[in-house]
Amino acid sequence: MFFASDNSGPVPPQILDALARANHGPAKAYGNDPLSEEVVQRLRTLFEAPDAAAYLVATGTAANSLALASYVKPYDAIFCTPPSHIEEDECNAPEFYTGGAKLRLVGDSDLLDADDLRAAIDRSGRAVHNAQRGAVSITQATEKGHVYTLEDIAALSAVARDYGLPLHLDGARFANACAALDCTPAEMTWKAGVDVAVFGGTKNGLMGVEAVIFFDPEKAREFELRRKRGGHLFSKHRYLAAQMQGYLQDDLWLDLAREANAKSKRLLDGLSGVAEITGTPQVNMIFAKLPRKLHAKAFAAGAYYYCMDDVESGDQDQPVMARYVCDWSISEDQIDRYLEIVTG
Repeated sequence: MFFASDNSGPVPPQILDALARANHGPAKAYGNDPLSEEVVQRLRTLFEAPDAAAYLVATGTAANSLALASYVKPYDAIFCTPPSHIEEDECNAPEFYTGGAKLRLVGDSDLLDADDLRAAIDRSGRAVHNAQRGAVSITQATEKGHVYTLEDIAALSAVARDYGLPLHLDGARFANACAALDCTPAEMTWKAGVDVAVFGGTKNGLMGVEAVIFFDPEKAREFELRRKRGGHLFSKHRYLAAQMQGYLQDDLWLDLAREANAKSKRLLDGLSGVAEITGTPQVNMIFAKLPRKLHAKAFAAGAYYYCMDDVESGDQDQPVMARYVCDWSISEDQIDRYLEIVTG
């Protein structure tokens, strides 16, 4: 009954098999091996972008930070939402790798609004005293479990284009969003106006690899240099490539995301009768309030997930917000056991 994070799930056997296949004999280092070259071609095919530049790194933090650093200068601003991944979860890494670019928070929602974005860019001005207009970043799916529609992304891209700014898509849960929208990676990225996207894998079952896709290959060389300078170019790169190869094979990436989303829907349906659900969950993440005593009962039975307040002290009938995240591997039996505990 582990609902703490999709980072905590195991690695699918197909990925371990791919790693085992790659683990034979020598191979050229630093991404110059045939497997790494094959994966780049597969990513181009998946994104319907034959001229795109694609790179692998081991963490989402590196992927987002190095991608943004390839577009903005130290005196620029990156427009994003308050609960965006780059603001809440990356310990100032974007600021570090960009050399000091400012995260300019827009609105108070997890979904960036086009009108709010335009107003924020207008307010930023171009005076020498201010952070300059640098880039726009969105998190897809968001840290609150919501998804930008294709129309939403296109509207944000249109605003960014009006000011000559690139649009970055943080796709830590890219696959979950694609599955929820029933769209292609191309439709959710460059066809909607995205300039650079992170195709996340670690939250969706991989041991540790993310792909950065530049639809403008002119930024490729700078990313290569920043990745090396930042310490994120693996010498034994084939082991990153092997994970991505297994992930792409037979659309495993999409199957895993669909599985995680479906498990979350099962949990959501069961919680709806006893919990106060916040928002409209769209992917594999749920925010819900249950009385303290029910959380305590579940924890005592071995459940593990995050609560936003202490459940051991205070009014036991008072609702406490919890976050539930389902990964691909959690079983229906575990979900049903948890629901039996809190509804019984």
